[in-house]
Order: sequence, then C-alpha cells, then structure tokens
Amino acid sequence: MYSKTSLNSMNKRPREESGSQSPRKSQHGALKVQDVARGELKHFMFRILMPNGSTLDLKIHDQRNEIPIEEFIGVTKKQYSVVKQGSLKPNRRINWEYPDLHFTDANKKKIQTKLNLLDYIRNYWHFLWLHDGSPEPDIYEGMWDLTPDTDLLKELPDGYTCETALADLIDNSLQALWSNNCKSDTRLISVELRWNKIIIFDSGPGMDGKDGNLVKWGKVGASLHRSARVKAIGGNPPYLVPFFGMFGYGGPFAAMCLGRRAVVSSKTKNCGKVYSLHLEREALIDSSSLENEWRAKGGRRDPSKDEMQKVPHGSFTKVEIFEPKMKIDNIKHFQCKLKDIYFPYIQCDEMSGKTSRPVKFQVNGKDLAGINGGEVAVTNLHSCNGPEFVIQLHFSTSEDTSSRPSQRETVFSEANARLKFVYFPIIEGEENIQRIINILDSEDYGIGESYEKFCRVSIRRLGRLLPDARWSPLPIMEPKTQKGERAKLVKRCCSRVKCFIDTDAGFNPTAQKTDLAQHHLYTKALKNFGNPAFEVGKEMQIKILKDGKQVTVPQLEKLYHDWIIKMHANYDEETDSGLDQPTIVNCSPDIKKYLVEDVPVLRVHKKIQRKGMCWAAGQRLKVLKGACSGFHRNNVYATLECIVLAGLAADACGEAVLICRPLGIPEGSGCKISFDSKNGIGTICINESKVLPIEVIDSNKCIAVDDTEWENKSQQHCQKLPSAIEILENIDCQDLGIEGGMPADVKAGDAPPENVVAVIRPKAFNFENSSERLDQKFVVKDNIRMTLNVQFNPEDKSEDMLIFSSVGTPSSHKGLQGLFIFPVKSKFPNLFQKAGSLTFLLTLTNFPDVRRKHVLQVRACADTGRWKVVRHDDDLYTIRVGSSSADCLHIACFDKYGNSVNFTSVPKLAISFCSTGNEDLNHSCSIKKNLSLRKSRIIFEVVGFKSSKLDIIRPTYKAIINIKTLDGSFSVVHPCCVLPGTPQRVTVHSPNLRKKLFPYQIIEELWFEIFDECGNHVKEGERILLSLDGFSYEAKSCLLEDGSTYLKVDCNGFVDVSNVLKVSKGYGKEAYLSLSFEDKVLFKKNFHIEMRELRTVSKEFTNFHAGSQLENVIFEIVNSEGLVDERVHHNEKLGLYHTLKIKSDTLDIDDSVQYSFRHGRCTIRSIPLPNKEGIFSFSAFHSCYPELVLDIQVHVKSARHESQGSINSHGDLMPPVSSPHGFCEELAIVHQKHSSVHQSPNTPNFGSTCQKVHVKSEDQRSIGHCGEEISTRDICCEDLPFFPQPLATVHPSPSTPNLDNTSKKDVEDEMIESAMNMNKFQSKLKNVDQALQNVFELQVHDCHIGSSLCGKEIVLEKIESKSQPAAALSQKIPGQMPPELSPQDILGIVGLLGNVNNIQLSRMLALYLGDHLMCAVVCKNYSTAEILEAGQMNRGKSLSGGLYTVCLDHFRPFNLEPKVDPQEPLALPLPRMQNGETPPGFLGFAVNMINIDAAFSHWKTTSGHGLRETLFYGIFGELQVYSHKSLMMGAQVFIKNGAVSLDGGLMKGNGLLGFGDWEPDVIFPVLRNADIKQHLEIAKLREEREAIKGSLDMAVTMFSQAREEYLKIRDRIGSDD
Repeated sequence: MYSKTSLNSMNKRPREESGSQSPRKSQHGALKVQDVARGELKHFMFRILMPNGSTLDLKIHDQRNEIPIEEFIGVTKKQYSVVKQGSLKPNRRINWEYPDLHFTDANKKKIQTKLNLLDYIRNYWHFLWLHDGSPEPDIYEGMWDLTPDTDLLKELPDGYTCETALADLIDNSLQALWSNNCKSDTRLISVELRWNKIIIFDSGPGMDGKDGNLVKWGKVGASLHRSARVKAIGGNPPYLVPFFGMFGYGGPFAAMCLGRRAVVSSKTKNCGKVYSLHLEREALIDSSSLENEWRAKGGRRDPSKDEMQKVPHGSFTKVEIFEPKMKIDNIKHFQCKLKDIYFPYIQCDEMSGKTSRPVKFQVNGKDLAGINGGEVAVTNLHSCNGPEFVIQLHFSTSEDTSSRPSQRETVFSEANARLKFVYFPIIEGEENIQRIINILDSEDYGIGESYEKFCRVSIRRLGRLLPDARWSPLPIMEPKTQKGERAKLVKRCCSRVKCFIDTDAGFNPTAQKTDLAQHHLYTKALKNFGNPAFEVGKEMQIKILKDGKQVTVPQLEKLYHDWIIKMHANYDEETDSGLDQPTIVNCSPDIKKYLVEDVPVLRVHKKIQRKGMCWAAGQRLKVLKGACSGFHRNNVYATLECIVLAGLAADACGEAVLICRPLGIPEGSGCKISFDSKNGIGTICINESKVLPIEVIDSNKCIAVDDTEWENKSQQHCQKLPSAIEILENIDCQDLGIEGGMPADVKAGDAPPENVVAVIRPKAFNFENSSERLDQKFVVKDNIRMTLNVQFNPEDKSEDMLIFSSVGTPSSHKGLQGLFIFPVKSKFPNLFQKAGSLTFLLTLTNFPDVRRKHVLQVRACADTGRWKVVRHDDDLYTIRVGSSSADCLHIACFDKYGNSVNFTSVPKLAISFCSTGNEDLNHSCSIKKNLSLRKSRIIFEVVGFKSSKLDIIRPTYKAIINIKTLDGSFSVVHPCCVLPGTPQRVTVHSPNLRKKLFPYQIIEELWFEIFDECGNHVKEGERILLSLDGFSYEAKSCLLEDGSTYLKVDCNGFVDVSNVLKVSKGYGKEAYLSLSFEDKVLFKKNFHIEMRELRTVSKEFTNFHAGSQLENVIFEIVNSEGLVDERVHHNEKLGLYHTLKIKSDTLDIDDSVQYSFRHGRCTIRSIPLPNKEGIFSFSAFHSCYPELVLDIQVHVKSARHESQGSINSHGDLMPPVSSPHGFCEELAIVHQKHSSVHQSPNTPNFGSTCQKVHVKSEDQRSIGHCGEEISTRDICCEDLPFFPQPLATVHPSPSTPNLDNTSKKDVEDEMIESAMNMNKFQSKLKNVDQALQNVFELQVHDCHIGSSLCGKEIVLEKIESKSQPAAALSQKIPGQMPPELSPQDILGIVGLLGNVNNIQLSRMLALYLGDHLMCAVVCKNYSTAEILEAGQMNRGKSLSGGLYTVCLDHFRPFNLEPKVDPQEPLALPLPRMQNGETPPGFLGFAVNMINIDAAFSHWKTTSGHGLRETLFYGIFGELQVYSHKSLMMGAQVFIKNGAVSLDGGLMKGNGLLGFGDWEPDVIFPVLRNADIKQHLEIAKLREEREAIKGSLDMAVTMFSQAREEYLKIRDRIGSDD
C-alpha cells in the first residue's frame, strides 16, 4: 500500500515524475494489497517536508479515496525511522507526541482528520508540511529532485562561456515576461553585477512549485517553455516572440557555469509565499557521481519589501548566483554587448511605426536604452542613407523528423527569414566598413576582423542576436562569373554590402545559442541561398518574396545587382590610380588568385598615392600582425617592390595589390618582370615575395620604417635564425628558477621531471662554451611554435607508442626569452612507471630540419609487487582427477607498477584448490615447476590431482587455484576448471532389479550412478558402453553405426535406463548386463529369468473311448511354487499376446488354431480322439514362449468295453460344478436310462423317471462379503420324463405320425445341449466368483494391516453421520429410492466416486470442496434431482441439513470430443517459468491426481464423456497441488483457480488463504497403488462375470423353451396312445 524513498540525500530516491503519461519506475517496490472487489490501484506521490528540515518521499498505492490521518502519520513515522537508521547526518528529533500534530498542503490547508486523495492528481508530486509545534525551517534538504534525463545529458553544450550562460538566464526571464498574459503588468529585466554575486530579476508570472514548475527550472532537460516554440513560427519580422527554450538546460547549467552556488526565488500572484530552490555545484556533482541523482535544497519565505516594490502586480523570479566566476571589469562594454544581443527588445522601430520599448532592461540600475556604443549602433551609424534591399524567404519541408534523436535536430514543417541588405559605401578612398572596424578597435570591442574577414552576414533569431553567426557572404551576394563592365563593377562593390537576417523559431540554433545549427536542413538552405550547385531536394521548398511578389533566383539576382549599381552610383567616393607610367603585363596565375576580378592584363606601377601618402618601390615597410591573410602571427618587415593595378586605366575595376619581399629573402628570389622577345608582352612572377591588398594601407596595418629600425631588425633576424634545439639540464633550470631537467638514470616509480625546458640555438652558438648557455643572444626568442612528442616503447614491443604531444610557444624567465617549457609531471605524474624506453622528440613548425631527440631507458623497480598468472589464450586452465594437467601455468613476477621482474630461483610453493564459494576441495596432488629461459616466468604443472569433493562445484566445475610461497609473502589466485576423473565405479539404484525377471518385461526404474576413482560423480556427457545379453535396448538414439550402445552421463552423474531395457529371453534363461568405459568393466550383473511350467489340471489321460473327444481340457502356467501365474493374460489392445497352440502327428488337430490364456489358464473345449484304440500323443506349447511346452499321451480304448455311453465320456476331467461361496447351487443333469420293459402293443406303456432340475442364476450388481444377499431364479421341472425308458415292443398307433418321434428326438437333443451349456457357463461363473472372492479377501487383509489408510466403508460411515438420505441413495437401498427412478439414474456420492493414494491429498481436496459437496448425490440430470426431492417430501421425511445433488448431463466437459480412455489425465497446460520448468513443489492438477472408482471407470454420460472430464473437472477445475505451502505462495503468479499444499495450505481464487492442520469429516477413500490395481482387476472380473451371466441366462431360457416343447410332445403322444 505504501512505498518510501530516501530521506534527504541519504539514499537513492526516485526521480520527479512530470506527469501520469510517462511515469518513471521507482527504484523501490511498492507493497500492493490487491482486492478484486475494490477496483484498481491508485498511485499518489507525496513529498513530506519534516519540521527538522529533512525531506521524505512517500508513494501511496491504494483503492480508497480517503486515508485516516492517524494511519498516514503512522506510516510517515515508520518510514522516517527506517530511512533515518541509514543516515549519517544528524537531524533534530521530531515531536511525534505533539497534541496538534498535523499536515498542511501548499495552500496552507490544515489536514487533521483524514487525507482526501481526490484532492490530489495521480502520479504527480505533492508537497505536505508536517508541523510538530516547532518553528518552520527556512531550508529543506533534498526538497527538489533535479535528476536529468539521461538522453538529454548527451545534448549538453560544449564551450559554455560566462557570457552565453548569462544570456541563457536572461532568455529565461525574457520568455517568462512574454508568457505573462496581463499586458498592464510591468515588463522588467534587471541584472545586478557585484563582486560577490550576480542577480537576474524579472517581473514574469513566477513559480510556486505546482506541477513541478520550479523543479523544471532547475532540472536539466525539463524546460518550461520548450513546448511553446511552435508558437514562434511565422508572424511578421523581426519576429519578436522570445520563445527561445529548446534543450532544457539553460537555467541550471547556466547558473552553475556562472558560480558555485545559486538560489532561485519565485512568487506567483496567487501565492503569498516565495518558494526557493538552492543549487550547489559540489552537491550536484557528488550526488550525480555517487547516487545517479541530483537533489537540491528548497524552502519558502515571505517576499521582501524591495521585491514587492519592483513588481506591483505581485509576481517575480529572482536568480542569485554567489561566488561568481565571471569578473567584468568594463561594465560599459558588457552593457553594450547586452544591448547588441537584445537590441530589438530594448528599442524597436518596426512594430508600430515608431520607436517602442517592449522590455525595460537594466544593468546595475542603468537603462540600456540610454547607453551609446556597441557594434550594432556603430554599424547602423555608418550605413548609407539609401534604400535597403529586403526579401522574404519561406522554407517548408515534408520530411518526417519524428525519429530525430535530439531536440537540436528537429525540423519543423516551415520556417521564415527576412534578409535585409545594407550598403556601406567608400568615402574619400576609405571603406566605411573599415571605419567601423577602426572605431570598434579604438573602443576596445576587439572583434579581431579585417576588411576582408569582416562579417558580411549577421543573424537574429526571434530578435535575439546570435553573436557567433558572423558568416561570410551568402552565395546570392557573391558576384557571378560574367563579362562586361557591369559585371566588373558589381564584383568590386559587392563586398560593401552586409546582410542582416531575422529568422523565426523554425530555425534551430546551436546549443550555446550563438549561431544557427550548421547541419540543420533550413540552415544549410539559407547558407547556400543563391548557390546553383546546392540541391534543395524534393522534400523542401523555398518561396522568395520581394515587395510582396514571388520571384525566382535569377530574377532576384538581377534586382540585387541593379540595387548595388544604383547604390554605387549614388553613394561611393573612390580614387584609384598610379603616379608613374605603368608597365602592362599579362595577368599571371600568381596575381590572379589575389584579385576579385578576372582581368587579362595588369598595370605595374612603381609609385602610387594612397591615404595622402606616396608609396614607392624600394620602400621599407612593416606589415603588422593580422594585416591580412598570411600575416597573423608576427609583424613582417619587407621591401615594397611594386604596386599592381587590375585592368587598364579606363576600366571600371580599380583593384590594387602590393608586392613586397620579406626580410631575409634575397633580391633574386623576389618579384620579377620578364618580357617576351617576340611580342614584347611582359609577365610578372612573384616567386618568394608576398602579395598584400591595397586595403592594408587604409587600415594602417602597413607602415613605413626608417633605416635604423630596418638595420636593427636585420641584425635581430640573423640572430634568431634557428640552428638546433637543446634541452636544458637541471643546473640550468635551477639558475632560471624553473623545476626541470632531464634525469640520466630512471627506474620505475621515479618522479618525472616537473618540466622539460628547451631553447632554440642560433647558428653562431658554440655548444662547448657552457658560460654562454643562458645568454640571450644565443637563445632564439622569435615566436616560433615547438612541438614535443613523447613516445614509449615497452620491453616486449617493437613499435613506439605516442603517449602525448604538446605544442609550446616561447616564454621568459628571469629576463631570458625564448624558453619553451613543457609541463610533464603535472600532466603525466606516472610517466616513469612502465619499464621501457621513452623518446622525447622536439621539432619546429617552420623549420623541419631543426629537431632534437632524447631517449631515456626506464628500468623495472627492484621491489616485487605481485605475482600473476600469464596465459597465452582465453581458455580456462583445466585439470582432471587422476591425470596431469593438459597445459601449464606460467607465473610471472611484477613490481608494484606492473613491470615484469625476473626470478632469481624457483621458490618453494604451496598449492590449494577451492570452489568459487571458497569451499576447500580437500585435494592431494604434486607439482612440477621450473624457470623459463629468460627467468621471467615459473612454468607450473599439476600432477596426480585427487579430490573427492568435486560435486560441490558441479556442473560447471569452476574452481580457484591458489599458489603461494611457504612464507605467504606472495600468492596468486587464478580461475580454473577441475574435472572429475574417468568412470571407475558404479552404484545401482533400482527397487526392482533384485526381483525375478519375466520375458518381455520392461525394467521400469533403473539408474546407474557413475563415480570416478575418488568418489566424484563423473562429468556430464561421458560415454558409457552398455553390453547386454538377454535384454534389448528400446531407445535407438544412443546406438552407433557398429551396433554398440553408448549411454551419456547426465548432469547429475547418473545414467538412466528406466523403461528402455526389455527382457528378450524366455522363461528359465540366463541374462546379464554390464557397463564399461575404455575396455574396463565397471559393472556386471547376471540375472535368472523366472521359471514357468505349462501343465494341465488333469493328471491322467487314460480310459478314453475310441471316437470320443477330450472336453474342457484346462492348461495352466504355474510358477516354481506351483501357483498359477494370472499375469499370463491375452490382451491384444495392451500388446499382451498369450495363446496356446496344439500340434500332433497322430491326432487330427488343426495346429493353426490358437487358444487364449485368461489369467493363467487356457481351456480347450474339445479335442477329437481317433476311432481306434492305442496311445496317442500331442504337444501343447505357448505361441510366444516355445520353452513352455507340454507333451501329453492319451490312452484310448475300444468303445465295446463300456456297457452304456455317457454324455461326458471323460467326466473325470470335469470337476463337479458348484456355486462358489453359496452363490449358486449345483446343476444336476440326470442321465438318460434305458430299460427293456415289454408291453402289449395295444396298450403301450411309456414309463419315465423324472428328476427335478434346479438352475439358480445370480442377479446381483456386485460381489461383496460372503453374507450378502443373492437373488435367485428357480427353474423347476416336475414329472418331466427327461430321458424316457424305451418299451420292449413299441407299436405305434396308426394315428401317431412319425414326425412326433422325430420332433421328440430333436427336442431331447436341444435339452441336452442347453443343459451342457448351463453346466459350462456355471463352471466359468464359479471361476470368476472365486477370483472375486480372492481379491476381496486380499482387500480385507490389507485393510487390517493398513490402518493408516481410509477405505470406502469408513467414508460411508462418515457420510451416514452427515446425511442419511445421501448414504441410503448411494447404496440404492430399496424403499429409499423413488419408484420412478432406476438404479442407473443415480451414480452415488461425490466422496465415493474417486480415491487418492495418500491421506494428505485426500484431506486437502475434501477441505477445498467442503462436506456439503463431498456428500452430494451424483445424478444423471435435473429431472432425477427433482424426483428425488419430491420422493423425500412425499414420504414425509425432512431433509435434515439439506441434500445436494450434482447433475452430470449439465456439466460442461473439458473437451467437446470425449476421450477414448476415461482414466487418461486431462491435457491441462502446465505452469511454466521463464526457464521452461514448472514452479518448485508443483505436483500436478487435482483433477488428474484423483483416481476414478473402479466400478465407474468406464461409466460415460450420454455425450460419451467420463467422470474425470465432467464431474471432477467441474468441481476442481484447474486446482493445483503443491508439496509445501511456502512453495505454493512463491508460485502465486502461476495459480489461476486456486491451489492446495500437502502440508495444510489452501488458496482460492477470491483471495482466500488458509493454513493449518485440517481434519475434515468426509474425505476421499485412500488406496495404495496395489489397491488401485485390485480395484481395476475387480472391474474387469465384474465385466467378465456379467457377460457369463448373460450367456447363462440365455442357456436357461433355451432349456425352459425346449422343456415346454418336450412336455407338449409327450402329452400329445400320450393322448394318441
């Protein structure tokens, strides 16, 4: 329900959530109490401001709308105590016992009774103040969470300066002013620059902490106004809509760039308090590096009087920056810079037609509108008064930028720009642009630009100047390559045009907002505007408007050139001519590249008038640094050779350049003019001379020098010519007061020199004269750049590696100039830690031949630091029990800096092995060790490793080898793999392996546990050869091509051959199986297959009449104890083939006939005997087991030795038929007797002897104990002449037809056949009843010895105590069932229709269902239930406690398609974890763990579904069963419909949980596996008994019909006589 985060910054805290749309996940989980009935969870976040100045974050996950305040205070106190325990920072104790302890919200609303969650927005942070009677603190620790988004941190700007940082803060203020909706409110931005702090104050709408607005100001990437940028697209120039926000780091990043500490104070109109945010640079850096979060202090206070005086409307924001890094000495310059940047917002002439003041800007109390100066003001002052050339550009694109990775790459669908071109004419031979540069330089604005490099394009975005956007001319401003005077004139004048660009927010600035983003789509299009080679692309369109009309680029170029020519004609004043006769020469390529115009000829003058002076050839000049291109670094002394003018005197073009020869260049290498002897045309060649534009004279960058200065410079030049580089030694550095000097001998760990000091020696320096080493005249002091490269070559490498490179310029110490000092120790304090060679290479930039190379050799440290195992590959070091290691370990010795140290000798070592969990492997082994050739390594080999504890590191076998010296001074630990040895020993696990085997028996449970010589389980995958004799291996996956069977050891060290070995030999045979590995037999066992014998029930086959037959010959298969093996039972469905075949050479027997064995016995109804006497033999044998054979001899005698025949000539083979256990009486068939009685022919005397034939057939549903009632049906035949005695002389009456005699004979035969069938079926019935009785006696015996189990009788007694009607209906007692119902309409009681195999499962399933459902009566349909209810009420019997019924036909089955086998488990999807395994402790589904009662195992509904698919699936569903309740609770996510555990755990789907020791009254019967098999056997016997009883009933019916027919015939014959 509640979750907490850290107190203050003691622990990690979840970051601020900006809203419910994309909340971040908290680092701490939340306790959720889920109640389905109460709806979904609601998430609220509160930041509790404690009275001791600390802060506690609390998250609530609840379904309620209100929380009692006592509960909320209790949770706050509890979470505060938990977090306080982990805090090292002491805080004042909170008075939790304060009588009026309460909370207040941001609106000062007092919360005393309950916290109404409906007053707060979900997933937003809300402030609550806790009051304990103490004064409210001014500052709260960790009040604001300023943790930035990780992705936005990637966009932080580089090169952030104090000026750009301050401008960012002013941007925030300006944008806040524009968002103030009230136009009457004062628009003021005030900047105070003091020595100890900077204050930026604005009169914007302010912030009060609601919706995280104050947090957004201070959080990187959470800008308050980034979303408003789209509003600043479009409109009218100059686009004064200051929605500058783009990246979201302006506020905090700028504040921390300006100072070490900042306080943001803000107040809104509707809030009486001032909220403050405290930013501290060190605190943010520490928290970001340690806890991955930025937390800041905060507080609230009353506004000051001064603040309210500045803003009468009552809202403001003030940013105070303490300990500022920004030191501004010239406030005036700073004021002018700010005025340049925000000029249109300070004073604007374009918004209303007159000058307006959009915003009042103040710096140190002075209004910027009254400040004179600045680049913008100077530039505007020197522009011409002529018309400006203005165009409008509209950019649009269809490019999809939704996938842009950052804000700075976003491209809006449109953007607008206004281009205003202004002409700056030349006046009196001096360019106005040059005048602007001179004025700015004189006022120390320091733009550092020459006339050629002067910014020709400046850009304002949304009215704000981008100070670094000092572009070169746009392509539209560049003159085109055209011929003619007009083109030449345009080319000369185009450099006097400057373009002022105003853009809207469609253009993206750089991160520092000092220029437009160079790679932005619109920026590239603007920068290439007018360039025909630039391809705009289909995704972007540019619309050009001039004076409201759309024009094309060619049209615009023509209009632009016309405007330039017009401005030149009206405003330029220039003169350009020489004072002597020019020499006309061809324009050579050397000069052409310095000219704007492409002219064919040049005029070469020796004199020229410029800027009121005469400049003549041979004049010595000094070109100042930065005068033009190529003169940026030093002043250059040169000799003027000539002045070259472009074109002829009548040409409009007037370009001019100066050609000078620098000092030190010989005259022969200077400029030369040569003439062609044929045509007399001259050609000028510059050679090593320099070309300067004529404008260097106008800019005073080129001045004349006298002879003295020239001679001094010449001498200095000779002295400064470099010849060599020297590294000063330590003594020289000490004289200069510099820590430096290169050491001679270095070992690892020595401190590197503080500095490397070098000087450049001139050619005159003598290296042997040490006294002149520090003489200035022998040290070149020119401004030459020197490069130091330090390279390192390790001991074992052949190539040098560059460590660092540094470029230095000359400096001076103690008056000595030209010192090159390269700091080494401060940058690379560990330079001398690695052994090898260090090369210091010094070179000069302009003198590639002058260099110095110094090599230092670093030796290893003498102190040994550590040992380390050195491997040549990434394979894990592996050893195996009982064998030597496959490879060797190489141990190297290193000093404390990691340098290799050679061994002096092989030390005595100790070795130990342990698991990764530091468990000792209790090993024994020996080691071999020796030194390598270079003595840098010890080669280590493990021999004869033995350990018996490798199972603790199975299955990865990853271990750790620890090698150390005997004194423990050095040791090395290395991961390794310790594998068990080869298989050596086998342990057999099988509960049935010692029992006797049977042919074709499958060994169900057999595992071999494989060990090595030390008792470890062998590793997974070892192949064990399985050898068999008398067995067959059913799994073919392990058979190789040669027929061998190899078994793989599993991950537990076992070989599982369960259910794959099948006995292949017959009864009485010998068999064996063995396991071997690499020709070594690990296990061998011999087996003896059970002995079986085929015999007959009858022991003698003698005295049989010739021509008769053997009837009902019973064969039995008995074991060695003489007991019948009832498992020999033919069942083709189960694949059990047990049949008997008879073969004889002397008897007429069909040997293709097979006779089925039933429970160990096979009965052959008849075997015909020959018509002659003698001894005849035949063989009976099992069709599948030829060893089960029996040879029988039959003695046949002549039929004349017998005075009378009998129906059963081998009656001695048939035992008397009797009813088993009183179930049926003996059927007596009286044989027919013949007597010689002579009577008169006229009076036929037909006498007969009648006997009563009793036939009893059972009509019982089940066989119980011996005392059960058995209903019988008597068939009596009174005075029936069954076999009449023949008369001595029979004279048939004439009226007696012969048909009656014939019919009488047929009826007698039919009666005899029916009687024999009755006898046969009664014999079968006797055998089945005897088998049933044996099973029942076994059950009774098991009930006496298994008192811990619960049988059906005990369950029935419990049901009777609970519900007598249910118990009566379950037994179907007559009188209890309504007459309208049949017994088939009611199945029984739920608790009696199934059983389980353990008492714990029975109790838990009964507890899950309850007694009412356990005692429910199971009916076929609803009509049966209604009849039951009506029948009970009609008999006047009250249903005490009620009666539940279950109607199966209305149950929805598991599947629409019924199963073939009703006992088959349902295919329910198993719960699976991510690794694919079931949860720990999962035993199965309850519906599949209950056994259907044997009597109803084949019962089905009208749709063909069994009880498992209908009844038990309906009451249990997908109920899961677990072994322990702890495992059940751990698997809650996998449980759908509920679960139970065997140790008393109960879980239902509605959230109900139960635990304890349960004893329900009514449980399911508990049967052992043997009992279940007995029940299945009973079901089969009952099924067989029903079929025999049906056949018996049919035989009795046929006998009755034949008897009646016989009586009719007898009566008719008697009446005829």
